[in-house]
Parts: sequence; C-alpha cells; structure tokens
Amino acid sequence: MSDKGFEEKDEIFSKVLRAGRRTYFFDVRSTKAGDYYLTITESKKFTHDDGSYHYKKHKIYLYKEDFHSFQEILEEMTNFVIEEKGEEVISERHQKDFKKERNHESEDTVNESATAEKFSDISFEDL
Repeated sequence: MSDKGFEEKDEIFSKVLRAGRRTYFFDVRSTKAGDYYLTITESKKFTHDDGSYHYKKHKIYLYKEDFHSFQEILEEMTNFVIEEKGEEVISERHQKDFKKERNHESEDTVNESATAEKFSDISFEDL
C-alpha cells in the first residue's frame, strides 16, 4: 500500500518532465477493476547545508470522469497566464540580471506607517 491507502498497480504508460529542482511524473495506472486513471506526482529536491538532500512528493489522482473538466480548467488557467504575462520567465532564479521592481503598494504602506508614527500622540479618547 502507498499514499492514502491507494494500492498502486504497475504503470501502464509513463512520462517524466524534469524542471529544475522539480520533477513531474505522469503515470497511467490500473484500478482493481481494470480501468485506467492518471497520477501526477511532483517531486522536489531539497538540499541541506551538509550537502545531503531529501525529496518532498505531492501526488494527484485523476480519474477519467474528471479528465475533461480538469483539461478545460488547466487550459483556461495556462492561457490566462500566457496572455497576461507572456511566455518569458520573469524571476530571480531564472534570470541572473533580474532586477526587482519597486512595489509601489509597499512604498505607500511604508509612507503611511511613517505618517502614522508622526501622529501617534493623538488619542481616540480625546475626540
């Protein structure tokens, strides 16, 4: 027996996607009744300071009755991300020359905090 009491049969068909520290495993498996379902496993490598490492795994079980809805939503979400942000990866990890943009909301919060500190001697009881 493995995760959550599901008995996993031999993989019928498998694909692997390596993506940096993460690896995704797509496995078609068979139920006890002989029907097929899909497992998607994310495995992420964590390295300790001493050089040793461990993996954390997260698994999704996807059954045929949910394939169509899952596929539709996945396509909708991925299209949204590409339409909004394009295909170029924007992150410190993937781009050595990445410069963080100043977050105006954070600046406003800091300015509000500084302003609030100036008026900290006012008491609501005085009103």
